[in-house]
Parts: sequence; structure tokens; C-alpha cells
Amino acid sequence: MSEGRTGNPSLIVMAAGIGSRYGGLKQIDPVGPGGEAIIDYTVYDAMRAGFGKIIFVIRKDIEEAFRQAFGKRFESRCDVTYVYQEMDNLPPGFTLPPERKKPWGTAHAVLTAEKEVTEPFGVANADDFYGYSSFNVLCQFLRDQCTPQVFTMVGYILRNTLSEHGSVSRGICRCDSQGYLESVVEITQIEKNNSAAKYTDADGKVHPLSGDEIVSMNLWGFHPALMSTIRKDFSDFLRENIHNIKAELYIPTVINSMLEKKLIQLKVLQTPDSWFGVTYPEDKPTVKACINHLIQRGDYPERLWT
Repeated sequence: MSEGRTGNPSLIVMAAGIGSRYGGLKQIDPVGPGGEAIIDYTVYDAMRAGFGKIIFVIRKDIEEAFRQAFGKRFESRCDVTYVYQEMDNLPPGFTLPPERKKPWGTAHAVLTAEKEVTEPFGVANADDFYGYSSFNVLCQFLRDQCTPQVFTMVGYILRNTLSEHGSVSRGICRCDSQGYLESVVEITQIEKNNSAAKYTDADGKVHPLSGDEIVSMNLWGFHPALMSTIRKDFSDFLRENIHNIKAELYIPTVINSMLEKKLIQLKVLQTPDSWFGVTYPEDKPTVKACINHLIQRGDYPERLWT
């Protein structure tokens, strides 16, 4: 794997999450046999897929721990930049309410990297294992097909993304016959239900899901033109929600609005990879077992960075 090359797609890795359900800084928790975290596999796969620059979205209060854990080994192998998702990083005219305790959501996380992207870019979560094939199809799309009007996401089958140990949030997607996204809706409180799934809405009503739904795991591909739309949408969001301490602006919300206004098309890419991640502490043994299986299969070396 080589140094980042100018003109290749960049990858924004969202690593500012507090990890409240997990109970710690899960971004740096080791899951590989050489002490690797999930984020190590993300960077490794992104580099060999052809991404030329990694942009980490972090918080100032985790910067020291994050750089100690990852900075040296990543910075010596690829172009690495850090940006900071802070709650008081707001547009002109807005002031942080003192009662606000949580970040403003994934759309705000992407917006913090606006000055760092001049080429098509991917977006990924730091604590999700996506697989090499997923990054490969994403990178190829960004190189060959991405325009200001054509974006992409890598879709996963819902039942393959659920935790055995609690509920999760997922963006449920509806696609047309050509594989273009028609809508994506963020649904929280999704749980396994035998081989299917179910979710509980804000009113406590339980709704069934088949488990075959295509979901967004926040593995997206965008043109830099998206940033101006997020900037406008975030200001509109703050005007309505700045005193709602739980309100967040999600990437799917922004994309849904653009789709409804027919401003973009968004191609849903298929991947043979399975997704897994650490939402709860009890998920960690499963993740470690999955990684060991992939190592035994020859997909990864036992030590990524030796």
C-alpha cells in the first residue's frame, strides 16, 4: 500500500461518537490478534481499495488518546487529517444552549470536514466493520461515476447487521428497479425477532420487519457539492431544534430531502461482505471471532501493520 495520491477519493471516518451504550471509547478498543481495533481494518481496507486520504472526525477531548492509539501508524502510511466535531461549532448567529450534552448528528460530523474535501469522498463509521469489497466498490464508484448529481451508498441486509444484545438504529432504504435509492428513513430501537426483526416507535408501538430490508450503515459516497446543502440544512435544523437537547441531523435526513426534491440520484451498491460492529460490550467476542475467521480464510494478515 502506498502513500495517498492527489486526486484519489478521500474517506471521512466519523470517530467522535461518545459510545454511551458501549461504556467506553470503543473506537480504540482492540478486537484483532495484534491489538487492532475495528478502525485499523477500516483504514487498511480503504488504503488498499485506493482511497488517498483519511479524514478523522474526532472530539478534542479524545484527541490525545486517539493520536496515541492510531496517529503514528496511520500517519506513516497514508495522508491523514483530523477535524473536530464540537457542539459549539455552529453557523454564525447560533449559540450553543448550555443544556446541550450530545453532538448534533452525522450530518454535522460530515460538515466539519468541509474544508478538507476537494474530490469525491466516502463516509464511514469508526466502529463498523465494512469489509474490503465494500470499500473497493465504493472507491471505484467515486472515481468513475460520482458527480454533483449522482451519489452512492453501500447497502447491507438488515438481519446481517443486528446485535444479539440490544436494539440498534438503522437507515431503512427503498430502491427502484434500477437500484437507485428512493428514500431512506432512520429507525431506532430495532431488535432481532427470530429470523426477522421488529422496532418500537416513539409511542411504544411495535412494528414488524422482514429482516430482508436494505439498510444504510453510513457507508456513503458523495461529491463535495453536498457540503453546501448540509450547511443550509443544518442552519434550518438549528432554527427549529436548537433547544431540543436530543435532536440530531442525520445524513439520511439530508439525502432524503435531496431525493424528494429530485436534486440527486443515489446508487445503492451491492457488496458480498458481511457487516459487524460493536454496539454493546457483549458484541465484542462476536466481532473478535469474525475477524479471526477472516484471518484464517486469508482475507487479512494476522498482524495488519507489521
